Amino acid sequence: MKLRRLPLNVAALGVLVVSVFPVYWMVVTAFKPTRDIQADTPQFLPLHPTLDHFRTAVGADGFALFWRNSLLVSATAVVLALAVALLAAFAVARMRWRGRKAFILMVFVAQMAPWEALLIPMFIIARDTGMLDKLSMLTLIYFIVTLPFTIVTLRGFLAAIPPELEEAAQMDGAGRAVAFRRVVLPLLAPGLMSTSLFGFIIAWNEFAFANALIIKNQDDRTLPVWLSSFSNVFGTDWGATMAAASLFMVPVLLVFLVLQRRVTTGFIAGAVKG
Repeated sequence: MKLRRLPLNVAALGVLVVSVFPVYWMVVTAFKPTRDIQADTPQFLPLHPTLDHFRTAVGADGFALFWRNSLLVSATAVVLALAVALLAAFAVARMRWRGRKAFILMVFVAQMAPWEALLIPMFIIARDTGMLDKLSMLTLIYFIVTLPFTIVTLRGFLAAIPPELEEAAQMDGAGRAVAFRRVVLPLLAPGLMSTSLFGFIIAWNEFAFANALIIKNQDDRTLPVWLSSFSNVFGTDWGATMAAASLFMVPVLLVFLVLQRRVTTGFIAGAVKG
């Protein structure tokens, strides 16, 4: 039995190495002096670790401002997506109405569609409505992008909660809204955390829309676009770029580690029923 599982374990280890190594190399490079980064022989461990690149990244123009922009846009988009998706997922999972299957199909199609396909139409809409260079337009786009994923995930999680729990509360005199708030919503906590976290990651890492829609007002740029500022006609400051990317990764990583158990529970429960 162990020999049969050996190829699968080796393949899993290979996937793990391929997935983790770029992150490892980014962090290691951030601690290397410039001469070691540009050396012909790669060093897998920093022999002379330094924090100079982190000081350069933190001291760069707009670091705190762009951090605030990314946090504001991502958090607002996720909150809006959760509010709308919760209502849509409840209607799909608990109610039977004409057009329900067509609506579910459209949500799945929207989720599978590449975001880049929306880039030119969204740019034209933003230009014609005077919404270019505005964080509100970026927030609206991130809301649109994260909404299908949120609906699909919450629908699966709601379908896994027995409707008899709500019916029992209603038999005790609670209205439908009260039964949902007091019975279903607490059970939805892992699902809400998992969907909000992954929706936040999607919005936090997005680059194409932020780069295309924020043109003149540079103060409204987000962190992914700010990372590209370390490259210019004279070359790329790889040390500062890797340090900035490492700092960019830390908040989401910390939140994921703190919520790991609930996030895992949420996705397992959300996959129980379709």
